[in-house]
Amino acid sequence: MPREIITLQAGQCGNQIGSEFWRQICAEHGISRDGTLEDFATEGGDRKDVFFYQADDEHYIPRAILLDLEPRVINNIRDSPYANLYNPENILTSNEGGGAGNIWAHGYSQGETVYEDIIDMVDREADGSDSLEGFMLLHSIAGGTGSGLGSFLLERLNDRYPKKLIQTYSVFPNSEEVSDIVVQPYNSMLTLKRLTCNADSVVVLDNAALARIATDRLHIANPSFEQTNQLVSTVMSASTTTLRYPGYMNNDLVGIVSSLIPTPRCHFLTTAYTPFSSEQVDRAKTIRKTTVLDVMRRLLQPKNRMVSTVPSKRSCYISVLDIIQGEVDPTDVHKSLLRIRERRLAQFIPWGPASIQVALSKKSPYVQTPHRVSGLMLANHTSIASLFQRTCDQFDRLRKRNAFLEQYRKHPMFSDGLEEFDDSRQIVQDLIEEYQACETPDYAKYGTKDQMEE
Repeated sequence: MPREIITLQAGQCGNQIGSEFWRQICAEHGISRDGTLEDFATEGGDRKDVFFYQADDEHYIPRAILLDLEPRVINNIRDSPYANLYNPENILTSNEGGGAGNIWAHGYSQGETVYEDIIDMVDREADGSDSLEGFMLLHSIAGGTGSGLGSFLLERLNDRYPKKLIQTYSVFPNSEEVSDIVVQPYNSMLTLKRLTCNADSVVVLDNAALARIATDRLHIANPSFEQTNQLVSTVMSASTTTLRYPGYMNNDLVGIVSSLIPTPRCHFLTTAYTPFSSEQVDRAKTIRKTTVLDVMRRLLQPKNRMVSTVPSKRSCYISVLDIIQGEVDPTDVHKSLLRIRERRLAQFIPWGPASIQVALSKKSPYVQTPHRVSGLMLANHTSIASLFQRTCDQFDRLRKRNAFLEQYRKHPMFSDGLEEFDDSRQIVQDLIEEYQACETPDYAKYGTKDQMEE
């Protein structure tokens, strides 16, 4: 029973990550660059139809919609070896071609003008699915199109398909470097409101952590976007592996999301992956023997996380799901979990089960990897609040001086006042406080009358 997922790629970052992702899962399913099945791809047992559908001529076509308000990145995809993979009807670039100029409001209001075209594409893909499970949005939160048009899409998809899951892979900006986008904190704050209110699950990736992993793990002095995007696509393919190679559990998105997100608002997930090896870098392949315990222990190390957070003494895991790929004996998993518990390698919330869930998954038979076992951790960790706090601090510095607001005032949403900014700021503040409340034993009463009276 297929549970299809429609992928929406918005903006420069979303389309770059998306093209890496499709390249990777084509390789894993034995699908060639133009969508035909390779001669060697004879082993069954995989569900290609979660992410692809077959055209009349037997080609596999991604259930992907490519959106950008300026044509450069999409033109690169059209000129790439994978140009014939995508459905040309599912590609939208703005006729004006100017992009969103890194202004959230511009991307959002352009969404109004292209809404009919986008919804036509989404409805067509949804009608072509037997049992659509949900949507995956790939975007960055700092620029104009990924954040503005991405926010617009989140709201509209939520209204139009209220019962379908929306999962996003959201790339947060590198806050350790001075950004060339001065209004980045505004864009991030406005997008965070939509991610909080309109998405069911947000996989948070940040450029600082990705660059650090590329430098430390893959020994690349100055990682290019292509290389950091490869890291993202590795995480995406690993996080969807149980959907594409189904086992007994976690074989649909609802199963994965519901086990990780106990309360609706705290749905921001951090990821870790090990071991990293890169096809382009020889020195990264110095992986010794990988055992299940090694992999599960490494996943808990902060240096393997794809998000730069600042944990406090009280920070703890709300939930953890490890997806282990490869030839694995379930008894090894059990022993590893006992060892992790004995050594207290992971601190859990005081009000819920202190256990790591494990999903075992097959590896693609068509992609050779230098290691026997690899693992991805999807975790809900309270330290993610420090990332939002950092965004709030940067936002407050600009907002206090009312700096750079002219570009926003030009758009209808901000022409009468700037309440949208303050509303977004309040929603993110509430989110930070809820994550902090998760660290206390009486979180179960959070937001109830009893707690208000205290």
